[in-house]
Amino acid sequence: MKKIKELTAIIEREGDGYVALCPELDIASQGDTIEEARANLIEALELFYEMASEEEITRRIHEEVLITRVQVAV
Repeated sequence: MKKIKELTAIIEREGDGYVALCPELDIASQGDTIEEARANLIEALELFYEMASEEEITRRIHEEVLITRVQVAV
């Protein structure tokens, strides 16, 4: 039975589509819609976990990712 791991997905519009990024592993994907970009990111992450060695996962994972808003004087 596979374990479930909760990761962060940042999705933003880029041109005519969307880009989805998982900052914990620095893996990205894209899609024409938000839902497609999210699904493609999940697929990319699942493939990464299937193919990567434990050493590579340990080397790449950022366990603590903080997302916040900041104010900038412009």
